[in-house]
Amino acid sequence: MFNDLSKLGKYLGQAARLMVGLPDYDTYVAHVKATHPDRPVMSYEEFFRERQEARYGGGTGRCC
Repeated sequence: MFNDLSKLGKYLGQAARLMVGLPDYDTYVAHVKATHPDRPVMSYEEFFRERQEARYGGGTGRCC
């Protein structure tokens, strides 16, 4: 029973993060290890920064 609740909690947490635009780090790590084993896995901080820049744009020149 607790295993099912744990899975449900993880799913709901992932869904909530995706709804506000935050991709799931665990999903990213699993993807990189499965499909790109030759690439290094970014740390959580690097991943978060890269996703923010991809969503909001990095660098200057944007007003919003």
